[in-house]
Amino acid sequence: MLQPRLASRANRMRASEIRELLKLLARPDIISFAGGIPDESLFPAEAAKEGYVKALDEQSRGTSLQYSLSDGYVPLRQWIVDYMASIGVDCDLENVMITSGSQQALDFIAKLYLSPNDTALVTWPTYLGALQAFNAYEPRFDRLDPMGNRSAAEIAKDAEDAGGSVKFAYLSADFGNPTGQTYSREMRERLIEMADELDIPIIEDGAYQALRYDGEAIPPILAIEQQQRGGDIEACRTVYCGSFSKTLAPGLRIGWVCGARQILERLIIIKQAGDLHTSTINQMVIDHIARTVFDEQVEKIGSVYSARRDKLLTELEKNMPEGVSWTEPEGGMFVWVTLPKGLDGAALLEKSIETEKVAFVPGQAFFADGSGANTIRLSFSCAGDEMIEEGMARLGRLIANAI
Repeated sequence: MLQPRLASRANRMRASEIRELLKLLARPDIISFAGGIPDESLFPAEAAKEGYVKALDEQSRGTSLQYSLSDGYVPLRQWIVDYMASIGVDCDLENVMITSGSQQALDFIAKLYLSPNDTALVTWPTYLGALQAFNAYEPRFDRLDPMGNRSAAEIAKDAEDAGGSVKFAYLSADFGNPTGQTYSREMRERLIEMADELDIPIIEDGAYQALRYDGEAIPPILAIEQQQRGGDIEACRTVYCGSFSKTLAPGLRIGWVCGARQILERLIIIKQAGDLHTSTINQMVIDHIARTVFDEQVEKIGSVYSARRDKLLTELEKNMPEGVSWTEPEGGMFVWVTLPKGLDGAALLEKSIETEKVAFVPGQAFFADGSGANTIRLSFSCAGDEMIEEGMARLGRLIANAI
């Protein structure tokens, strides 16, 4: 067999540990806290069915089954314009582009900004899917810490010494995957200052922004920056990536990008080359669901997920041995657990599958430098009370025996 002549970037492509772990969900003997996925029993199936019927009627089928605009279905983009206004961002249709999930947005953004050896600033840890999307374009990763002691000049110098320049800062400011951390307003404002000092865009991943259960909502970074710049989105450097996957249905693969027109225009060109446009019929269905049940759906899943989060936190307190700590997120789907030093999450998972039949995600995969071996991520979105009670009892026993 001939060796394929692969691009150098192919050597940096790795399978997602989370995608591989999802295979465990099919095993009936496994109690899984691994997949960061919505509960399928909560999907707005009836609204989706209505949306497809409507999209395929005689009046609409010529649109739903046809090629469409690369920037997206206009009625859905208008709904997003109104939604962005509700969270503090004033924008127009030209500031919104539909993508095939927010994951595609991250890939397109990386393609737009990154050359080999350029630096992407990311949180430590950060969303694994972002690392995968960026990694294909051969960057260097550096730690994003807006409240840290390193100056912008030091960060830029390190990037220059590595053979490139700092190209963007990426983060999920609300209940981020994997830690559930939320950036305070002070941290968001400092990040905008840092981005100004480095002259780079901020990539704000808003995948979980609507899933707040406690506390006071903080405006998105884009909203804060727009306010600082006199309300002019065209003067903003923040690019907001939204998604319907966590609120409505991930299987339809609909996300969006919101930002200044000069950035959107370039991303649209990339999309034209990538897939021409996102599925028209799925955009029409999401538009129908959003206009019909969005607020109701967010309230429903928020009620269920917040109760599951509370139950998980209670059982962690009850079952974890001394030396184990965890986050207490105000929303989202995840609790981040730090194990005593010396324990390895990947080795613990292997032992857990063999003996306790509990699945979770080892934390090391979320660190760009491969650190964080003594961390794990637990997802509570698909876990009922009995499952959480039994799962945490088993996990606590496993960790206590490993210490």
